[in-house]
Amino acid sequence: MNVFFRYRFPLAATFLLLSISARAQAYIGFVYPAGGQQGTTFQITLGGQNLENVDRVLVSGTGTEGRVVEYNKRMNPQEIQLLNEQLKELRDLPRQKCDAAKTNLITRLQKFIGDYVQQPQSASIANLVIAEITVARDAAPGEREIRLATPRGLSNPLVFNVGQLPEISAEPLPTSILQILGKEAQSLRKKKRDKAKDAPMMAMESMAMSMSMAGPGAQSDVDDDEVIVRLPCTVNGQIASGSVDRYRFAARRGQRLVISVQARTLVPYMADAVPGWFQPVLVLCDAQGKEVAYNDDYRFKPDPVLLCEVPKDGDYILAIHDAIFRGREDFVYRITLGELPFITSAFPPGGQLGMAAMVDLKGVNLAETHLTPPTKDVKPGIYQLTARGKGGLLSNRVPFAVDALPDGIDSEPNNTPKNAQRVSLPLIINGCIDTPNDQDLFQFEARAGEEVVAEVAARRLDSPLDSVLKITDAAGTCLALNDDQEDLGAGCNTHHADSYLAFKVPAKGLYTVHLSDAQHKGGEAYAYRLRLSPPQPDFALRTVPSRVVMKGKDAAGITVFAIRKDGFTGPIRLEVKDGAANGFVLQGAPLVGTQTVAKVTVKTTLAETDEPVALVIQGVSTNAGVALVRESVPTEDRMQAFLWRHLVPAQEFLADVYNPATAPKEPKKWKGKGKGK
Repeated sequence: MNVFFRYRFPLAATFLLLSISARAQAYIGFVYPAGGQQGTTFQITLGGQNLENVDRVLVSGTGTEGRVVEYNKRMNPQEIQLLNEQLKELRDLPRQKCDAAKTNLITRLQKFIGDYVQQPQSASIANLVIAEITVARDAAPGEREIRLATPRGLSNPLVFNVGQLPEISAEPLPTSILQILGKEAQSLRKKKRDKAKDAPMMAMESMAMSMSMAGPGAQSDVDDDEVIVRLPCTVNGQIASGSVDRYRFAARRGQRLVISVQARTLVPYMADAVPGWFQPVLVLCDAQGKEVAYNDDYRFKPDPVLLCEVPKDGDYILAIHDAIFRGREDFVYRITLGELPFITSAFPPGGQLGMAAMVDLKGVNLAETHLTPPTKDVKPGIYQLTARGKGGLLSNRVPFAVDALPDGIDSEPNNTPKNAQRVSLPLIINGCIDTPNDQDLFQFEARAGEEVVAEVAARRLDSPLDSVLKITDAAGTCLALNDDQEDLGAGCNTHHADSYLAFKVPAKGLYTVHLSDAQHKGGEAYAYRLRLSPPQPDFALRTVPSRVVMKGKDAAGITVFAIRKDGFTGPIRLEVKDGAANGFVLQGAPLVGTQTVAKVTVKTTLAETDEPVALVIQGVSTNAGVALVRESVPTEDRMQAFLWRHLVPAQEFLADVYNPATAPKEPKKWKGKGKGK
């Protein structure tokens, strides 16, 4: 069952308070391109609002630096008229008085006025910041976070990638015009292309392809709307309304191509779009226009992936567009294409804390098919694993869960009550629904009055399994059944497909747990972790927003959400980890009983900070005399499709303190102390 998740927490007024307090906060809705190659310097465009006096670009991790080049505020018609008058005065200056600086200013004004849109399709992304990013050669590849900062504000984070492949980026899209019913054609925008700039590259690529493609069926003519690329590479683009972007490349028979898109992962939710994100579609055709491969979703994720073997030597054209041909500046994508490593399944999907584990990988273009994830000196949780391909290229990431409970593997055949696998509780079973219509059965003995929890972790571990749990007694009578359990910490997952049952044993005897797929599907990727245990009361925390900005020796409010597990009702005291040493404390009453939402205050003793400080908000409680300390996940409150609200995880919770009496003499410097991925 597909569920579009929205908050079900009490105190609905909390969200009104959040939106009111966030109005003055800096906001960015897109970054383009959303990454760059190691060892390069390039410009990016960020669109947002409340960005006046923006002075810093913050990228988490080490090895990246950013600086603000230009800020283009959205103008009203009167301001544009004034700029036109000033431009006319500059043009009328005698040539001898028009130096290089004035000529440059005239060029900038002409471009700014030429790009002006009186009614932008989205005003919240119409203020533009141009920034320069430098990525060191040894910067760790993977996902980072990028933010903008003003003297009195920090923006929300967006995903920013450090890549290993050569990158190609089209010119940024102009601001999209507001679509008017019946006049939609007026809002269709053509991308700007610098043909003079592209000509040398296109000529060299065309010559290289004509040499390699000589033979029957070879074509040398290239459509003006196609961009010629050479594999492997990463292409960056923005989809305009009604547009299709096409990339032409040469490939050889037998090559195992991996073509993967980042789009929804870059901008997780859009408040004014249905279904609430850019829904990309990939189509790969040969030079004659025959379709070779197609994908619009990779399993349950909206970002498509094409895994295909090239059928013959020749040119191929990759097309990308939105499923219903929407588009504007924040419809940003990154496509990596080539013979790249890609993991399609990993088993087991988790392991026991402190016990050695070996993960078997399946996929394409992998140089290693076994990984030994860290299970010692780590905390219980979900970690990301990557494998290597040719030339040290890294694969996609796959999650691996680490838990303190004993660990086991399901033993086939176990798909009928007669051959059900006997287990002893507590236990976490790593298993797989190997084939369509398969089911795994597990039997355990229990006494009357015992409480048993059966919980599946599959979708949260990127498994396509849509689990169903059922518990029967020795006579086969169904005593409990669950399909989907709402996951309040789902973030970007809108299909809550993992099952959960809390079951009180009615009488001493043998009981059977049935696990299957709701859609009767199966395969080597349909892995799961099934927890069978007495209740393990615990909690998790989410903090909104992922940053605070305050005046010196002042305070700022945040909201903390508690996710109570297995009936946990203990009081949760909230605090800033090592806060006293950093100059920050948290003030507010603890979460008690079944309370799940708390408004608290972060207070500082500092007069000012030179750069944002990474803080950790944590909750402290006890269960059966055992201390529980859980770090809160920083999140951003994002709206989807005009209504639904989601807590999107961030990598860091940042605090920035400013002195209102002192105007900044120079922009603050960001040293990038955040965690790289």
